[in-house]
Amino acid sequence: MKQIILIIASFFVLLGSFQQVTFAYTYGDPNEELIAEVYKAMDAQLNENPPNYTEAEAIYLTVKEDIELHMGIDPSMAVIDALEVENSEAVMTAMSNILVLNIARRLEYIEQDFTDYTKTKLLLAKGLATYDALSPSIIEKDKQLDEQVREEFNLALDSLGNPGLFGVGEKESDIDVFIKSKEQIIETLSEQFNIENVEVGHFVPEVGQISQEPKFVNLNDIKNWIPIVLILVVIIAIVIYALKRKKGTSS
Repeated sequence: MKQIILIIASFFVLLGSFQQVTFAYTYGDPNEELIAEVYKAMDAQLNENPPNYTEAEAIYLTVKEDIELHMGIDPSMAVIDALEVENSEAVMTAMSNILVLNIARRLEYIEQDFTDYTKTKLLLAKGLATYDALSPSIIEKDKQLDEQVREEFNLALDSLGNPGLFGVGEKESDIDVFIKSKEQIIETLSEQFNIENVEVGHFVPEVGQISQEPKFVNLNDIKNWIPIVLILVVIIAIVIYALKRKKGTSS
């Protein structure tokens, strides 16, 4: 009976280990980007009658530090200044510019670390989630242009390839295709929102500074399975020891 309880307990230890790895792998919701969610929440507040500038500012302050860290002071000050004079159109224009900068930032990080499939795929999803917030304003002007931008996101996703699982389903990545789609997306959005330079204010980590980008456990990397294998070996050793001890006691 004790051995059965031990095996069951060991099973749950192993199951918990798998769950921890799975949660780490799915860090962050790929269907959401915080800045894009803030953009939509502020838009809702400013579309009230009368516009709720107090609440819109409170929402913006939740991401102000992050925006200034990654995109510089100027884009953030444009939002703050527009809120202070209660110009809702200027607020949302400044926020739209920030979303374009955020898309450029996500795509730039992908190019810099193109070989990390898990990370690049999630960053691209964050970039697309950001574009989803901008999409209605694009569709309002040119629906076909919106479809072209989405097609470039699809091509960018395809260019990431797929390492497969232990080589199964493997597909080679193509950075040239990615760069082409990246440039097309940035050029289109820069023109639509009259942004001269999406490089302005880009965050460059200093020596010793901790990156704000999420970390992931890539299950396609064999070394990430080592802790799980070690746990399994320990469990098997415990079970064997228990069975031998039982056998010795009964003989």
